[in-house]
Amino acid sequence: MDEHRTRVRHARQGLALELPPLVRLAGPVVATELSWTTMGLISTIMVGHVSAEAIGAVSLGNALFFAVAIFGLGMLLGLDYTVAHSFGAGRLGDSHRALLHGIYLSCALAVILTTILRLGIPLLDDLGIDPTVLALGEPYLRAITWSLLPLLLSAALRRYLQALGKVRPVMFAAVSADLVAVVTCWALVFGRLGAPALGAEGAGWAICVSRFYVVLSLGAYLLLDERWHPTGLARMSLAIDRSRLDKLIRLGLPSALQTSFEVGVFAVATTLAARVGARPLAAHQVALSLAGFTFMVPLGISSAAAVRVGQALGRGDPAGARRAGWTALLLGAAFMACAAVVFLSVPRTIASAFTTDPSVVAISVSLLAVAALFQMFDGVQVVATGVLRGTGDTRTAMLANLLCHWAIGLPLGYGLCFAWRRGVVGLWLGLSLGLIMVALTLLAAWSRRIDRLTADHASHRPAPASHLAASA
Repeated sequence: MDEHRTRVRHARQGLALELPPLVRLAGPVVATELSWTTMGLISTIMVGHVSAEAIGAVSLGNALFFAVAIFGLGMLLGLDYTVAHSFGAGRLGDSHRALLHGIYLSCALAVILTTILRLGIPLLDDLGIDPTVLALGEPYLRAITWSLLPLLLSAALRRYLQALGKVRPVMFAAVSADLVAVVTCWALVFGRLGAPALGAEGAGWAICVSRFYVVLSLGAYLLLDERWHPTGLARMSLAIDRSRLDKLIRLGLPSALQTSFEVGVFAVATTLAARVGARPLAAHQVALSLAGFTFMVPLGISSAAAVRVGQALGRGDPAGARRAGWTALLLGAAFMACAAVVFLSVPRTIASAFTTDPSVVAISVSLLAVAALFQMFDGVQVVATGVLRGTGDTRTAMLANLLCHWAIGLPLGYGLCFAWRRGVVGLWLGLSLGLIMVALTLLAAWSRRIDRLTADHASHRPAPASHLAASA
């Protein structure tokens, strides 16, 4: 009994010690993540007042765009570890060089992935998608394809600034970009301010404009901050260091595959929903937009936790890394539990904000009930991915997503949807099981990894850098 009380007291002390700095870092990051997804919500709500088919077109275009773009975004997640670890160890010059190579990698990825998207658009005709949805979705996808370069560049700048703890400029850029998106989307979707009424396509161009705004804002901040508070960033050599680029790719590739597996499974689900019909697809987009919105909070906590864990390990403090990781997991799970309650309490009210079509609202209510079931697990899995990334482990999450989503969740969802005729609700039930399994797997992986790092430190045998950057 005394041992149990001691553990509880230590847990409370650790929570009190870690929670304030984590919240200070995570708060602006969460606001930033919410701002990113708000752009998608804005476009969905506005085109929802055009037609159910327009909602489906935006859903299809976003799913296919992010199925490709997420690989590039994932490749840049290695910056969380490299920049935060270098900063925690007091090597600011290494952090600067990591940013430079992140920018080089962003430009190369943008060329490759934009080409893939442009070449893939004509192939959509062979997927059996509702013709009305496809006719609106292809122009939308062509428009947002041009936003890939600014999206990747802003991601590199953002991960660098967050790893240094400079989160407020990122938050300002993201929040103000929402205002740009609102005005531009309103003008281009409905034909206001002298602009043509482009419908779903106009929403795509509005998002493109807002993403260019973000990267220009962050670039301007970096230049001004370096002028006012010189750190050596402006004097850095622009030469490519193959070893640094290789390290960034080694860390980023598993993260890119992991995020591609996770987002890709929902892109496939969206394509399957498009085969069910325009209204089930519209409901799928409504529920996915809402689940994606709540997901941004633990995603922001995950990014902050990766920084806190990486900085703690960089200064040789595995106990601090342990506190940061478990505190972030608790915070992410608690928020998503509250989100689940909201989804179960007022689903019809929420869905009605997107569309007045009664059949779309009815299906959305059913999907939100399924979403409520996996909310807490979704929070746990994304935060666990972040804390593992903070230790340099980017492979475990990749393998967990590949096995649980693609080998289990998606096949089960497909069977429930088409063989057992449960429609899009059955599709979501299968995906939910995969998501729950990912969460439990990553939670166990984090527990084992931080125990091993703590034991290594206690025995005066700290793990070498190569080990920290490898898989658990």
